Amino acid sequence: MSHLVLPFFNNGHRQLAEELGVWAEANAPKDEPEDANAVSKALVKQLGEAGWLDLCVPAPAGRFEKLDVRSLCIARETLAYHSSLADFAFAMQGLGSGPISLFGTDEQRAAVLPEVGRGQKIAAFALSEGKAGSDVAALATTATLEGDYYILNGSKKWISNAGIADFYVVFARTGEEEGHRGLSALIVEADAPGLTVAGQIDTISPHPLGSLEFTDCRVPSSVLIGESGHGFKIAMATLDVFRSTVGAAALGMARRAFDETVRHVKQRKAFGGTLADLQITQAKLAEMATLIDASALLVYRAAWTKDSGAERITKEAAMAKAYATESAQEVIDMAVQLFGGRGVASGHIVERLYRDIRPLRIYEGATEIQQVIIARQVLKEVEMDEKSPATNH
Repeated sequence: MSHLVLPFFNNGHRQLAEELGVWAEANAPKDEPEDANAVSKALVKQLGEAGWLDLCVPAPAGRFEKLDVRSLCIARETLAYHSSLADFAFAMQGLGSGPISLFGTDEQRAAVLPEVGRGQKIAAFALSEGKAGSDVAALATTATLEGDYYILNGSKKWISNAGIADFYVVFARTGEEEGHRGLSALIVEADAPGLTVAGQIDTISPHPLGSLEFTDCRVPSSVLIGESGHGFKIAMATLDVFRSTVGAAALGMARRAFDETVRHVKQRKAFGGTLADLQITQAKLAEMATLIDASALLVYRAAWTKDSGAERITKEAAMAKAYATESAQEVIDMAVQLFGGRGVASGHIVERLYRDIRPLRIYEGATEIQQVIIARQVLKEVEMDEKSPATNH
């Protein structure tokens, strides 16, 4: 991780990378699990007991006064290098509790975050629906206020940790206005009457994923996060923090593929020498290395900007997420190609990485959505510049 010498980081970040790397080498799963749910639950417990999950929540439950995005990125890059499932277990503790960390009341934070940070409660972020993924304003699940309770009805799909979570941050339509202005965020305990896990979803990269059904699910009004009607703002602000970390996870996977490939081409005999002697192989290695370093710069530029006090990093996070995930896919594809037949053999490390990287280009906003976000931010900046008195002068 040569980028750690850059001024984006302090010695604490470098120490984190070193110590977590040692822990992950010893504890992260080496093989693909037969039961992803059970392994994920065990990993959350291990990560909590080892003290790593205190990075996912702010003080007093966590390590820092506010979420340190650089630390989250370093942790995800390091864990993803060793195990996509270890990365997943870590990441969902942060994303699932993120709305509470950022917008929750003192009572909500005290009730949830200490146990999340110790790995004693598993968190989940319930935003997507069958007909509303990237278009958050199209959410149809409702939360109707009746006295001191909200009554939830509807369904959620593609929910990570569905079935193993202890609580869900659920985004539902409370109806203040049409579209995204009528959404709210609520904390729903997994055992709430009327909430059922409607099924598990198998994917090319196994991890806990499923659907939720809400049928007259009754929860106290005190579970509302922030203000009613501010759910879209809460979701986007949370994703603003954690999208950069998706790019970091992709970076970790790309680095692992690159390291495996370098070792392979230096040893693989071909045409009277090794694969590494061939100029075409060297060209691929050069391309892989450049994509990895460029991704690191974008990911940690976004993280540093947020940690330096920026209220929002919408454009920077979108750039980091889109570029790093797409680049990692390219790097891993080149790794598979250079490994030849071994690269497509089931269970080989680069074959697993090829499947592990693919979902990252979709979740928390597909690459195409990130491109829309980037373009809109650029146009907004141009419009503001054009209206600026200094520019007109």
